[in-house]
Amino acid sequence: MLDELDDLEGKLTQLLDQWQALRAENLRLRQQVVAMENANKLLTDRLAEAKGRVEALYNRIPE
Repeated sequence: MLDELDDLEGKLTQLLDQWQALRAENLRLRQQVVAMENANKLLTDRLAEAKGRVEALYNRIPE
């Protein structure tokens, strides 16, 4: 009976360790998503700015 409880305790410990590792990985991945979303927003803004400059230059070309 004690051996079975010891085995169960070991399995629960492993399960908790895996859960904590997955939770930490999930947090890291969420932070990575936020960072990538911010980088994407920055690049989108820069692209829109460049597009505006190109359009302004195009409009200055005499016909």
